[in-house]
Amino acid sequence: MFSKEESRQLRQTFWTSFGKSFPRKWILYDTKIKGLQFKFYFDTKKAFVALDLEDDLENRINIWEKLESLKTIIKTDYLPEAHFEETYFLDNGKEISRIFVPLNEKVSIHNKNTWQTVMVFFNATMPQFEAFFEDYKDIIKPE
Repeated sequence: MFSKEESRQLRQTFWTSFGKSFPRKWILYDTKIKGLQFKFYFDTKKAFVALDLEDDLENRINIWEKLESLKTIIKTDYLPEAHFEETYFLDNGKEISRIFVPLNEKVSIHNKNTWQTVMVFFNATMPQFEAFFEDYKDIIKPE
């Protein structure tokens, strides 16, 4: 068991190591589409890469319908392991829509032996999300 401070330090060390091991500028929050963000997620039980829609319901529905219409393309050409969740609840209770690709291995941010696996997964998966976004952002953007 780790104290909160030890856990915080491990998380900080992981993200610093990831940035040094795979230095590049990720799109993440800089999509220029309100409410659409890309995220890396890694905790004590799982890791995934996600495209999150966190805007008001009307805009979220508008963008989600466009993403759904591109689902076959996403799964065929970019991210075959992608999961689509129109209604997804964050730990804080907030409702969002999410497309995510999970790492299907047992990993923990508290276990340094799993870090390399997660870093390689992140570095292989996020560029696929970004490539899809770059190719289809004009279709995804709200009118």
